Amino acid sequence: MTRRFLFTLISICIYAGFMSAQVSSDLLQVTGQRLIGKTLNGENVREVHGNVIMTQGNIRITCDSAVQFLANNTADLMGHVVVTQDSILIKTDRGFYYGDTKVAYSTSGIWLTDKHFQLTSQNGYYYFNEKKSDFAVNVKMVDSLSTLLANRLFYFNDENKGIAFGNVQVRDTASTLFTDSLVFYRKSKTSHAFNNVRVYDPKNHLALFGDRLENIDSLKYSKITGQPFMVKIDTTADGKLDTLFISSREMESIGDSSKKLIATDSVKILRGDFSSVNGQTFYFQQGDKLEIFKREKDERAPVIWNDQTQLVGDSIDIFLKKNRLDWIDVRANASIINIDKDSLFRYDQISGKNLKLFFGENGLERTEVEGNVLSIYYLYEKDQPNGLLKSSAERAKIFFKDKKVNDVKLYGKPVSEYHPENLIEGKEKDFTIPTFRLYKNKPVKREMLAARKNLLYYLEKEEKYYAGKPDSSKRRP
Repeated sequence: MTRRFLFTLISICIYAGFMSAQVSSDLLQVTGQRLIGKTLNGENVREVHGNVIMTQGNIRITCDSAVQFLANNTADLMGHVVVTQDSILIKTDRGFYYGDTKVAYSTSGIWLTDKHFQLTSQNGYYYFNEKKSDFAVNVKMVDSLSTLLANRLFYFNDENKGIAFGNVQVRDTASTLFTDSLVFYRKSKTSHAFNNVRVYDPKNHLALFGDRLENIDSLKYSKITGQPFMVKIDTTADGKLDTLFISSREMESIGDSSKKLIATDSVKILRGDFSSVNGQTFYFQQGDKLEIFKREKDERAPVIWNDQTQLVGDSIDIFLKKNRLDWIDVRANASIINIDKDSLFRYDQISGKNLKLFFGENGLERTEVEGNVLSIYYLYEKDQPNGLLKSSAERAKIFFKDKKVNDVKLYGKPVSEYHPENLIEGKEKDFTIPTFRLYKNKPVKREMLAARKNLLYYLEKEEKYYAGKPDSSKRRP
């Protein structure tokens, strides 16, 4: 019985000694040139002055002076405070350290680096156990590729993950992102932005707006949802603003500096007198080209309006030259309706398998049609109605002057029928091509911009820029 008691007592003593050693090793170890012990508000404290060094495990703190609160295992750090743990380096003028939880805190401006980035703010916590930063007020994070600004930022070192809130900005050499909040992974270079998303590319005068953005930098891929909207501002040869607007339910950007933009579902396009409604559009910024498609699930083909001309086709390529409409290539089920506003329902009409439209400085100049050509165009004698000509052929060329048909040339078994004026007056609706249909949902700038305050603000700034032409290198989006 005695031996068993002694063995138990020895075991308890060994365990107690082990626990005591474990607790003591977790206490702050402090050295300095001068140590003063005192009681402050009933609590035992130790003042340390001159070349203060504190250690706790692999955490090392240096400063000019400190007050250590022994019971709470905390310290008030003052003057040239430097805290290190592995690759983490923290600097501040004054800070606090909580030994039990291993947390450093400062409200006097804080600077942190892990050798891959620099993080600064007015206030900040660093959690050494979790290797997590919680920085607030004027937060700035800089690495070799970009600069992030925010009101608050949580950063997790082991995951290379950051969560930023409030007036978030991310700037790189090509663009600037603004958003309400951002989740990003620094190592994999992926990010997700939420609410009031705006991306500005000042070099190309291009801006993207939406509610949510997903970006995968390694693939040069971005996706915007939540009423996405694209604006690209250019000028015409005579210096007038020439702005391209595109809206849709989803937008994807592929390549550097938005080289290729894919707008999908309920797409609307507007640029001067040119507009379109379609299911999907590819916009090639560098090549000044638009590709418009009818997808399998789309109920109707894409529609394009240019001044008084309505164009429909399953697949349409639009080519620009020096910010001016150059030519349009329409493939499959193509039709054109030229609307004469001065004549009730007297619409020049053309349909065919494929067609091409060529534009000059004064608008549409020539149309070439191939495959099952059908055409109806109205004749005029000294500006007075003079019947119509209904024709069919394998190929056709239609020439325009003053936005009206001036000449028609038919090739390959052409057949034409002339209908005199007295037989068509009041019966114009009886003379239409089989695919005739007028579309009424033409995009309007005022409606497209409604409720988009950020976009209106951007346009206002761009218009002022073009009016004053300041040095673009000094501009901010």
